[in-house]
Amino acid sequence: MFRRSLLLFASVLVATLGLSAQDAPYLIQDGWKPLLNGNNLEGWHAMDPTKPHEWVAARGIRFDRMYSPKALSFVGSSGDRMVNGKNGRTQNIVTDQKFGDVELYIEWMIPKGANSGVYLQGLYEIQILDSFGSQDLTTGDCAAVYHRWINNRPVGGSAPRVNAMLAPGNWQRYHIWFRAPRFDASGKKTENARFLLVMFNGVEVQRDVEVPEGTRAHMEIPEAAMNSLMLQGDHGPVAFRNIYWRPLGEIPER
Repeated sequence: MFRRSLLLFASVLVATLGLSAQDAPYLIQDGWKPLLNGNNLEGWHAMDPTKPHEWVAARGIRFDRMYSPKALSFVGSSGDRMVNGKNGRTQNIVTDQKFGDVELYIEWMIPKGANSGVYLQGLYEIQILDSFGSQDLTTGDCAAVYHRWINNRPVGGSAPRVNAMLAPGNWQRYHIWFRAPRFDASGKKTENARFLLVMFNGVEVQRDVEVPEGTRAHMEIPEAAMNSLMLQGDHGPVAFRNIYWRPLGEIPER
């Protein structure tokens, strides 16, 4: 028990130091562009635009650890962050804009037990899950490159190298360097997509992970040189803020 507590403390300490070491990259580096406009959800649409969704922009997100540890609530009907509604379960949300090779920075919050995901090109997921305190990490844990689902079983994926998760109810951050799949002139795929680097709360958790095809629960779209970003909203309460992107550049060496 003491060893587990010590490991958990060390994980939280590392993640916290990573968060406080410097400002977010979009504040100190050039070329970043926002995907939230600070007021509403312009630039985003429901994965199935023929059906309603409950995503809203808000000025503040509230987490009550004592009385509602499995829920998020929000304040305001406009603002610089978004949340998947009062019930915390609605359809996925997708950017109007499409991306190829990209560097993505995104902050998110979940309550206890919640589940979501960041799908590059709507196909390749970096998992969001309440994995706080977990030690035996798998391809289903937070910051994993999620597995594919073939013949009713998980295939592939990449577990995170370490658990850098803060407790539920904290804002957490992903910084992702992603290389899109390559295609020849005839449209045949010549190279798979790759997560070149994933930082979670300032800690490296993935490097150079090849993704042969869409991971589980991806959008029903073909692989392409450019596709939209999707955020999962149907697996539990989740909020996002400070979503920024820029064209893929040099990969940091650590």
